[in-house]
Amino acid sequence: MNDVCVVGTGTTEFGVREEGIVELGVTAVGRALRSCDVDREDVDALYLGNFVAGMLEGQETLAPLVADSVGLVGVPTMKTEGACASSGIAFRQAYQAIRTGIHDVVVVTGVERMTSAETSEFTRALGSAADHGTDGATGLTFPGFYGLVLDRYMHEYGATREQVAAVSVKNRRNGASNPRARFRSPVTVEDVVDSRLVADPLRLYDCCPAADGAAAVVLASADVADSYTDAPIPVLGSGHATGRSAAYRYDDLTTLEATTLAAEEAYDEANISPSDVDVVELHDCFSAAEIGDSEDLGFFEKGEGAAAVAEGRTAVDGEVPINPSGGLLAKGHPVGATGIGQIYEVCLQLLGEHENQVDGAEVGLAHNLGGSGAVSTVTVLGGPSRV
Repeated sequence: MNDVCVVGTGTTEFGVREEGIVELGVTAVGRALRSCDVDREDVDALYLGNFVAGMLEGQETLAPLVADSVGLVGVPTMKTEGACASSGIAFRQAYQAIRTGIHDVVVVTGVERMTSAETSEFTRALGSAADHGTDGATGLTFPGFYGLVLDRYMHEYGATREQVAAVSVKNRRNGASNPRARFRSPVTVEDVVDSRLVADPLRLYDCCPAADGAAAVVLASADVADSYTDAPIPVLGSGHATGRSAAYRYDDLTTLEATTLAAEEAYDEANISPSDVDVVELHDCFSAAEIGDSEDLGFFEKGEGAAAVAEGRTAVDGEVPINPSGGLLAKGHPVGATGIGQIYEVCLQLLGEHENQVDGAEVGLAHNLGGSGAVSTVTVLGGPSRV
């Protein structure tokens, strides 16, 4: 099996963008290729993650369109879809293709354009990530699902509303210094608790904003990585798992099995434990999600996640720095681009180049989640010294 490295990265800013969806993808891919010494003729394939371009943009065949537009005519392309985990899955597929010797160099990108949609269109499109016959038929939205999750968590473990609000406070503080983030203004606990009710007990500032954007990475076999960059980032482990796809299927709403299984696979492959991870970018689509994710990934025991945030243990200078980029709550959530966007942020940390740099970061983790906990990917990356 071949070892795999990230040799190039690129991204757009996340937010309200005027560019079309193909142009966004082209921009991110172009920046990733220019960040390293990979020529177009070196690229063996392009994998692209996207969720709702067909519904919101009327555009499919995105992978070949982006490939054609950046001069990669002739290479095989593939679009992956797993709702919010779409580009995390694209990364996983590209990683496996190199690991098994099918390809040596693969471009992976994620792209989404969402903010121009009418509210009704947007709600319908996002709702397609849930089980249409059960959750959809009963009107359960994703804020509604995570409202149930948070309500149960607070009941089971005694978490307070102020502790939960600390997630948004932390992430908005981190996002304020991230030029790639959609929201760059801090909020207080009072701001969060007093913001508009969305799905009890979730408030507006507990919810991530939609965004437009794209991100890309270039993956290469470790055998050739040094010819493309002086600082390759090794992929130490990768996990991908399916969980429950509808709310009624859960015995325990406070644990998302897809995350625990994907994390176990990634940790096993990397031969590490959660305590070895220095920096984390996880899927905080809602404040409740960050709390549950932090426990499902093994950083805290069940019921400890909310208190850990409130105590500063997940701050940039804390015990387990989580979402120093600002996460989805501040960066925004261009659904199909989010997974690669997380990996981009982790790579900056491991290169020592992040605006909110974690001191001595040598091992980073990116966690991407789709649907009502339906599918998850976990990627463990190492600093250049670990190649």
